[in-house]
Amino acid sequence: MEEWARSTAGRLLADLPRRWAHSKGVGHKAEEVALALEPVDRPVLIAAAWLHDIGYAGAVRASGLHQLDGARYLAGLGVAGRVCGLVAHHSGAASVAALVGLGPQLAEFPDERGPVRDALWYCDLTTSPDGLPVSLRTRIVELCARRGPDDLVVRALADNGAERAGAVRRTESLLLSVHFRQNGEAEHGRPAG
Repeated sequence: MEEWARSTAGRLLADLPRRWAHSKGVGHKAEEVALALEPVDRPVLIAAAWLHDIGYAGAVRASGLHQLDGARYLAGLGVAGRVCGLVAHHSGAASVAALVGLGPQLAEFPDERGPVRDALWYCDLTTSPDGLPVSLRTRIVELCARRGPDDLVVRALADNGAERAGAVRRTESLLLSVHFRQNGEAEHGRPAG
């Protein structure tokens, strides 16, 4: 699934080089972050990370809400429901959907709450449009400057900024705890990992 997700995103986003650069950065970061998750969750996160922005592609765009468009496209291909739900709800999509009257349509997909969802949001919100790692604060400042105060995504930040920050904070805590657990085990003669 992971290789299919990577190649599908690459094909769909080929005409959007900056969006593809961002998606590659998110996908690569997810491949690293996934190691902190349960094994069953790892391919789900990685696939969702690679596919999260395919709704921007001309062949996929329908409603104009890229999260919803991407999820519907994937569901139409028979992609696992968890992946579709994560794509649908990534990085606070519900707040934007409410602003444009697409809340009921977005609700077609379950909003998985927990470490996998948090990790996807973390990967997206700490990756620049060019695919480079950035802090959440830097990403939000860049997003606001690029899109302007009247943009729906910027307006949605007033509603879900704390939720976005919480997802990033929880994932950073998870990564830190895994790092310390692995290093502590290695220091005491037990295998790390």
